[in-house]
Amino acid sequence: MLHSSLAKLAAIACAAALWGGTASAQDQSPVKIIIGFPAGGALDNLSRALAEKLRTDLGRTIIVDNKPGASTQIALTTVKRAPADGNTILISPAPPFVTQPLTYDKLPFDPDKDLIPVAHLADTPLVATTGASSPFSTMREYVEWVKKNPKESGVGMVTLGGVFHFGLLQMNQQMGLNLTPVAYKGAPPMLTDEIGGVLPIGMDTVAAANELVKAGKIKYLGVPGTARTKLLPNVPTFQEQGVTGFENALSWYAAFVPAGTPKAVVSKLEQVMIHIVKDPAFTEKMATLGMVTTGLPGAQVTEMIKTQREALRPIVEKSGFKATQ
Repeated sequence: MLHSSLAKLAAIACAAALWGGTASAQDQSPVKIIIGFPAGGALDNLSRALAEKLRTDLGRTIIVDNKPGASTQIALTTVKRAPADGNTILISPAPPFVTQPLTYDKLPFDPDKDLIPVAHLADTPLVATTGASSPFSTMREYVEWVKKNPKESGVGMVTLGGVFHFGLLQMNQQMGLNLTPVAYKGAPPMLTDEIGGVLPIGMDTVAAANELVKAGKIKYLGVPGTARTKLLPNVPTFQEQGVTGFENALSWYAAFVPAGTPKAVVSKLEQVMIHIVKDPAFTEKMATLGMVTTGLPGAQVTEMIKTQREALRPIVEKSGFKATQ
C-alpha cells in the first residue's frame, strides 16, 4: 500500500515537473479547462472540482472557461485552435464525438483528428422516470401500457440528436413500438409534465431526478445499458426487464487536448487526471452530483468513441435525422 501511494505521488511530481516546465517557457500562463455548457450544471461541477485538485497537485493556475452554445461546438473549436502545449483542455460529453459526426452535414472540427483524448473521467448514468401516480412502475410495465395506449407515445428528453434519442429509435425498431421523442428545454419542465401526468415518461440523468424521487413525486422505471449503476443499485436495467435498444446509450465526460500536443505532456496529464478521479473523496463528491468517476486512459476513450459511434450509425441513417444549428 505504501509503495503504491509513493508511486502515485512520484507520478504526480513528475507530471508537475514536466507540465510546469512546458508552462515556464510561456511565463506560467494559466491552464484553461474549456467546457461547452454554462455554469452550474454537472459538467461545470466536475470541471471545477477537477480544476481545484489540479491547482493543488500541480501548483498551477487553473481556470474553468465556460463557452456554451452551438451544441458545444464553440468550446471544441476553441480548443482545436489553441496552442498544442497542454495548457488548454476540453472536457466534453459524448455527443460531439459520437452522434454529431452522424447527424451534422458539416462540423467545424474533425472529432478524430483535431483533438487527442486524455482520459475518461466520469459516467453520467441515465434513467427513465414517470410521475408517481402513473399506472406503471417498471420499464417492462410501461412497454405493455404504451402498446395498449399508442396515442400516449411521447417520451421526454432534454435534447434531440443524442444517445438517448437514438436509443429510443432503436427500441422502436426492436420492440415494435412507435414512441416519439419530445424535446424539452431542460429537465425541470420535463419532470413537471411527468408529475402532472402530461408526459407518460421522461429520460435524463440520475442527478436531475434524484430529489423528486426522494420527495415521492416521480419514480424510477429503469436504467439503460447492460449494467446497473452504482448510484441506483436497486433499479434494474432495461435489459434485465427485457427491453432492448439502449445498450449504446452511454453518457460520459472525458478530457481532450489539441492535436499535436507532445505525447509526454498528454501522458502526464492522463496520469494526474486518472489519479484525481479515482481518489475516494473525489468519487464520493461526484456521486452526490449524479456522476460515477471512472479514470480510464485516453486510448480507451478513442476505442469507446469508435465503438459507440459505429453501433449508432445504422440507427441514425435509418431515422434520417439531421441536426441543425
